[in-house]
Amino acid sequence: MTKLFISILLLFSATIINAQIKAVTEKGDEVILYSDGTWKYTSEENSSKEDTIAVNPSPFAKSSTSGFLVKSTRTNIGVWINPKKWSFSKSKEGDVSEYEFEYKGDDLYAMLITEKIGIPLENMPAIALENAKEAAPDARIVKKEYRTVNGNKVLMLRMDGTTQGIEFSYYGYYYSGDKGTVQFITYTAKSMLESLIPEIEALLNGLDVIMKD
Repeated sequence: MTKLFISILLLFSATIINAQIKAVTEKGDEVILYSDGTWKYTSEENSSKEDTIAVNPSPFAKSSTSGFLVKSTRTNIGVWINPKKWSFSKSKEGDVSEYEFEYKGDDLYAMLITEKIGIPLENMPAIALENAKEAAPDARIVKKEYRTVNGNKVLMLRMDGTTQGIEFSYYGYYYSGDKGTVQFITYTAKSMLESLIPEIEALLNGLDVIMKD
């Protein structure tokens, strides 16, 4: 995978996390402000999106081979990884992610994006998709569902899109609690995604809340 492709994907993730702001009106109503100057009440997002997200009844848990814990310093979560399959590094100051991960067996990457501001999970699909289209106009949500991962409610979201002729896929978990919001996202070429799903899910299922809210 080229460095250009990786940088495009990183830019795409930066757009997703940074292009919306939550605010409160004088009457105390919570709204979401978007980068194009538009806004919506949070309650509108909840009512329009909550019922459309399926719930996967199967429990998900970290793999027995994922024995190394990578702890966030910004919020109360950690990621259990298999160091024989994944390498990781602390992101540079100013980067959108806190940690970056690289699969040792193929062109598969991941990033852990953490913020101290909580964003309701039911709002994330609309927010992620709207902002993804700024980088990839044809971006679309392929799959979304709630899951219980290590006893915690998370949103699973897959998005596909094309930027500068490159087809890519994002497959990630989103978690939000009193301590903040977490995006744990894997990314690779769209043509490679299906064959890498077992490794992707083994990594994502290592997401865990270390200290309960």
